[in-house]
Amino acid sequence: MPVGNLDMPVMRPVRGVRIGITEAGIRYRQRRDLTVFEIAEGAAVSAVFTQNAYCAAPVLLCREHLTQTAPRYLVINTGNANAGTGTVGMDNARASCAALAALTGVKASAVLPFSTGVIGEHLPVDRLAAGLPAALAGLDENRWADAAAGIMTTDTLPKGASEQVDVAGHVFTITGISKGAGMIRPNMATMLGFVATDAAVAPAVLDVMLKAAVNQSFNRITIDGDTSTNDSCVLIASGAAGNPVVEVASGEVFEALQAAVNRVFARLAQLIVRDGEGATKFMTVQVEEGADTQECCDVAYSIAHSPLVKTAFFASDPNWGRIVAAIGNAGLVGLDASRVRVYLNQVCIVDNGGRAPAYTEEQGAEVMKEAEITIRVCLGRGDARDTVYTCDFSYDYVKINADYRS
Repeated sequence: MPVGNLDMPVMRPVRGVRIGITEAGIRYRQRRDLTVFEIAEGAAVSAVFTQNAYCAAPVLLCREHLTQTAPRYLVINTGNANAGTGTVGMDNARASCAALAALTGVKASAVLPFSTGVIGEHLPVDRLAAGLPAALAGLDENRWADAAAGIMTTDTLPKGASEQVDVAGHVFTITGISKGAGMIRPNMATMLGFVATDAAVAPAVLDVMLKAAVNQSFNRITIDGDTSTNDSCVLIASGAAGNPVVEVASGEVFEALQAAVNRVFARLAQLIVRDGEGATKFMTVQVEEGADTQECCDVAYSIAHSPLVKTAFFASDPNWGRIVAAIGNAGLVGLDASRVRVYLNQVCIVDNGGRAPAYTEEQGAEVMKEAEITIRVCLGRGDARDTVYTCDFSYDYVKINADYRS
């Protein structure tokens, strides 16, 4: 059951980006599983990918194509990851790009492929290619919500976010979708994310914008600590808004766009956690007073990845010993436990390294009944802080992943 509000907002169209969706039967029948994005000529496109060394064929090919040609199309299939498929997988990824290129008159290198689903099975390129004409026939600026549904795997609901900002005489739209519910860990997660704006932004500046947004969103979420083979995130700037091109990563327009892009990315990333496989709790792990950002993240992920912490939250058990054990397991050199404080929401549960004198089990139990809980850790070592978002582990998480291929 998703945690909190996952409602799809009004998905504003982005001028210069059209989307088509169809049923290609990649893995299941009567399911929209093939999505095509058409990008206006002259648009800037930036992308980041998984850091898993065993990355999928489409990830490898996307990286190759981005060095060769300005992207004009994205082709996205669900149901099959085309990962762990060797040279055949690369051939299939190339074939999918070639099939779309042949129908649209662009170079194959102008097509970026994305796949998500089961690892280790060969992509049925014949089905994918057969579905492309229908996807192209349905191209429309208003199909963002359909695309959010079309890229789902174990997601229970489609995920989208959309904003408009009015700055320097121009109204800019930023709209995006994401998918992911399991095999989620930072350094990208089993997630796909596609965000577009109609602003005109230079490619180098768009790279800066994307990396800044990803580092505080998709790189700050974890469900199960497993980094996927297929994670990909794309930011498109179509230029259709007609503004002077943003050439530097500063100034009024850049700052307004960056802030809006950050908000869209943050919403999309948090929706993944809220829809985590079997999730019943949305947990914010906030670490403060660290010596630097890295050690704040180390502590936050140590807590967020701990099966003992996550199962305790599922059971609504305020077992704070599991939290301090995870802090101590983060590998911080010279940690002084006597300076550590830990809070569940506003309730101080640990002070001076031990149970807070005023804390009662009843206070902790009351907080743990909530569906959304903040674990705040104060390390007493400096001024750095950072935040990670995660969820609990439930019985359903095991069931979903045990039955994933059946």
